[in-house]
Amino acid sequence: MDEEFRSLADRLADEAEAAGESAQCRGLLATEDEEELARVLVERERPLWAREIAAFRLGCGGDRRAFEALVLLLNHRDPERCVSAAHALVLLGDPRTPRAAAALATNTLRTAYALHPVRLLTALRAPESVPALMSTLEPLLASGGDPHRRVALACVEGLGRLGDERARPLLEAALAHPGLGAAARDALGRLDAP
Repeated sequence: MDEEFRSLADRLADEAEAAGESAQCRGLLATEDEEELARVLVERERPLWAREIAAFRLGCGGDRRAFEALVLLLNHRDPERCVSAAHALVLLGDPRTPRAAAALATNTLRTAYALHPVRLLTALRAPESVPALMSTLEPLLASGGDPHRRVALACVEGLGRLGDERARPLLEAALAHPGLGAAARDALGRLDAP
């Protein structure tokens, strides 16, 4: 059991216990039956904790039936659900993941929830990654005292890791922003490194 699975199991066991469903939770965490897990994703009236276990386990095992559920979890208000979903999506390796993560990261109505899609795009290093991070960062820089500084910082750090010259003008603009300057300098240093 890896650290991500252990964290998910502990968190969701608490949710299931609060609902009086500990036995069902233990069963889903232990089962090796992929069809049982897949049924959880489509059966009506299944609790969110059950769907999350099923999607995570199937996704980590490379089963693409988990894709839609994982994308929904990546866009959840609960950051822990987003972290687990992003981890499973990386392991799933579905070619639709970069496009879905880019759509979530660039949705200006959901910027408050864009942190984990931005981090996922950085990890994926897909063709969609740099354009999506730039599209997310640009309005955040323009808004000045924006409340989404963590998202902006993740974009700056991600663009530095991705090392794409197209990001230079935005990274230079980020130098003057409080809370972003050091990360922007580091990112520009990566662009200038041989």
